[in-house]
Amino acid sequence: MDILTWLAHYGYGLIFIALFLEMLALPLPGEMMMSYTGLFVFERKLNWLLSIVTAGAGVSAGITLSYWVGYRLGQPFITKYGHRIHMSEEQLARMTLWFEKFGNKLLFIAYFIPGVRHITGYFCGITRLPFRKYAMYAYPGAIFWVSLFISLGRVLGPKWEMYHSTVNHYMLIFGIASALLTMAFYIYKRYKQRVLASIMTLLTQGVQRFHSLGKVRFLVLAAFAAFVMFVSLMLGLIQDFLAHEFNRFDEVATFLVLTVFGPHWQVPMIFFAKLGSIYLYGPLIVVSAVWIALTAREKLLELSFLLWVVIGGELLDEGLRVLFHRPGPVAAGYQLFNTFPSKETLTSITVCGFSAFLLLRHYGQRVIRFLVAVVVILICLLVGVSRIYFQVQFPSDVAAGYVFGGVWVSLNVILLEILRKLQVS
Repeated sequence: MDILTWLAHYGYGLIFIALFLEMLALPLPGEMMMSYTGLFVFERKLNWLLSIVTAGAGVSAGITLSYWVGYRLGQPFITKYGHRIHMSEEQLARMTLWFEKFGNKLLFIAYFIPGVRHITGYFCGITRLPFRKYAMYAYPGAIFWVSLFISLGRVLGPKWEMYHSTVNHYMLIFGIASALLTMAFYIYKRYKQRVLASIMTLLTQGVQRFHSLGKVRFLVLAAFAAFVMFVSLMLGLIQDFLAHEFNRFDEVATFLVLTVFGPHWQVPMIFFAKLGSIYLYGPLIVVSAVWIALTAREKLLELSFLLWVVIGGELLDEGLRVLFHRPGPVAAGYQLFNTFPSKETLTSITVCGFSAFLLLRHYGQRVIRFLVAVVVILICLLVGVSRIYFQVQFPSDVAAGYVFGGVWVSLNVILLEILRKLQVS
């Protein structure tokens, strides 16, 4: 009997038992089980919420048992047989200390890394991580993991088998990237003063013409970090473009967008598409210019940069699309050309992002800053989704617009702040 037959016969009981046993490190295909569960939900053979509850309960029971097995048997085993596996009690003590500081934060995302999720419970028990801390991260991570895979199976439906390897590939990348980012964040938090001191020393040496950057320090540092991130993404996109590796990503992302946003979303999507046009950009540029004229000290400098970012962004977009010369998808009987990167997403992140920066740089309330940042991100995302929804651009075109636009905005924020300080000096 294959997995579909077993699932059809035993339903929720099989879901619970399979995921329970997988969390005990038995070689069972948990992700595939959840994906086929999502397929059965799509076919209305299983209930979506009850499937998530059952799968979450199975995973939670498995990681609970594995924790207590590790807790009760782990340290005596290391004491008696540790020398045979090159694990001394001193090494275990060092690992325990490290895990208490950083490891518990990785529990939430460990499920996305094959092999790691199977031993996490045992290892947490062996290192005597307090069960309360363990549960705080492990149980929400379990619910998120099963909810995501079952929901993907539900959305993709019969096409899940076609896209299964691609989705798993991106999930693995997501898990590893999340783990690295989490470790970096907590190491930074733990050694914050040392990191800041080192960065500011390098920054001071690099800008010896002025001794103190004041509050500009954070802006320059944040913009530089964003610039490095976007440049890294840009290089990866260009490499994938030249290697023609976007096809599967475009196919999966387009299918997901069209499945999640059905025909009844057409009217809202028309509105979202207008957010990526002069209907939004025109008033936003005017408001930004008026705000600069009323509040900024270096009015000419900021107005010049606003004009330069808008015009330069347009020139950058035109140049990139001519350079890559990629034909877009065929929609409504015709095909657009030179769609990489997306003009709409590049312009939206350029105009909205830089205008928001200029508007909020002289505004002190953090709540307003946060809300504006959320609105800008939401607008940019909706513009991109509308391009994919109407199938006038590939998802990779949309993603490239965000990345190239991010490079342009972050670079100009750095230049503006440095020129502003030099002008004052």
